[in-house]
Amino acid sequence: MKGGAGQYFTPRALIAAIVDVMAPQPNKTICDPACGTGGFLLAAHDYLVKHHPLDRGQKKQLRSGTLFGIELVDSVTRLCAMNLMLHGIGDEADTELAVTTKDALAGKHGEYDMVLANPPFGKKSSVTIVNEAGEQQKESLIINRDDFWATTSNKQLNFLQHIFTILKQHGRAAVVLPDNVLFEGGAGETIRRGLLKQADVHTLLRLPTGIFYAQGVKANVLFFDRKPAQEKPWTEKLWIYDLRTNKHFTLKENTLQRTDLDNFVACYNPKNRHGRKESERFKAFTYGELIKRDKLNLDIFWLKDEALEDSANLPAPDIIAREIVDDLEAALEQFREIAEDLEEKTAGAS
Repeated sequence: MKGGAGQYFTPRALIAAIVDVMAPQPNKTICDPACGTGGFLLAAHDYLVKHHPLDRGQKKQLRSGTLFGIELVDSVTRLCAMNLMLHGIGDEADTELAVTTKDALAGKHGEYDMVLANPPFGKKSSVTIVNEAGEQQKESLIINRDDFWATTSNKQLNFLQHIFTILKQHGRAAVVLPDNVLFEGGAGETIRRGLLKQADVHTLLRLPTGIFYAQGVKANVLFFDRKPAQEKPWTEKLWIYDLRTNKHFTLKENTLQRTDLDNFVACYNPKNRHGRKESERFKAFTYGELIKRDKLNLDIFWLKDEALEDSANLPAPDIIAREIVDDLEAALEQFREIAEDLEEKTAGAS
């Protein structure tokens, strides 16, 4: 199953690396507000079992009261619940199941110590309706919440804001986000400014292309901790790890492996985040440097693309062809959305 309702499932190697650096602790609640079939929740469960000698009470807490998933699509919810049950998570007798079907963006659904998520891809939040003439129309779903920094129809920006709201004070998050969240102006800039001020946005992992089923996706993992309100911005330094430049993966011949993320995990230094050291692929940028960037653009890269300098280093022709196709399909999808918006505005004006 590749995806549905804008969902694309996260490579297991990436999930494993994210959970390794987040290092879940016993008796701490963990939520995935876009849980799909439960990949993040299962990986967090396995990490806790493997790395902590749990006592009887902690085992009971892990089985019911630690892991929480929200899923929009009912059939996927059932798959996830079954998946969790097979691993001993949840109980049919529980009044509150580990995973529930609802629109996570509709409002807060609790507060958690940790959030691990790969929110649905897709530029806009929209719903398809059928009018009286039997014609299909798309209506944009603008999320308007008092606890958000900005009002927007961009699904990823809304999920980023939502995830901040469901974190407890000092709660920690790791979120997979497409590039547009890093550089989009308007609401995007407002949200990045709010996040850098009210959270410690400490790490960004630039992911390689070719690891998701969604074509042409350029994504990242953003790591941040929610902090109490204060005048001074909480983000002092953002560390960026570039796993994209000069890296080439495909879904079949050259899939992403957990070992491909070993260096990132070592650089992240989960046991002592403040003892990090810069390397060729790992650089730090101060808050002062970030706010000087146009629109507070966090899409930062510094490595030279070898393919642009030396034709001998070009990847195989099939990889080049696939990347071109992916980019064209992504561009076509964006043009489609623009065309649909223009048609809706034209129809509304007539």
